[in-house]
Amino acid sequence: MVQKKNVLILCTGNSCRSQMAEGVLRYYYGDIVTVYSAGTQPSHVNEYAIAVMKELGIDISEHYSKSVHDILDVKFDIVITVCSNADENCPVIMGDFQKFHWGFEDPVGQSMDRFREVRDLIVEKFKTCSKELQS
Repeated sequence: MVQKKNVLILCTGNSCRSQMAEGVLRYYYGDIVTVYSAGTQPSHVNEYAIAVMKELGIDISEHYSKSVHDILDVKFDIVITVCSNADENCPVIMGDFQKFHWGFEDPVGQSMDRFREVRDLIVEKFKTCSKELQS
């Protein structure tokens, strides 16, 4: 049996983009990766993010916002930043891992339609990242 890769999705607040990406990766690739998300300044999971993911049948209602410092004991194979702030201020994460930056606009404070647009961009990118996950 092949061991699952550990993937970290990093954002600033761990409230929206990283939570949606975590849900997408678990939904599509949960059989080959163990997915974590965290923030450099965690807050809470945004209710609009929960709602727009539920529209796709992906339940992130039990997710909670975590600090990257809470999971530093995990050896990550892949680290993906989804916002420029987290990419530019990425904390020191020990280990040998691949790093990707796939930035998305922050929809917090905007309409549900904007959340849907960002969600759809996240789904499109993360649904088609099997090559990066398996390299």
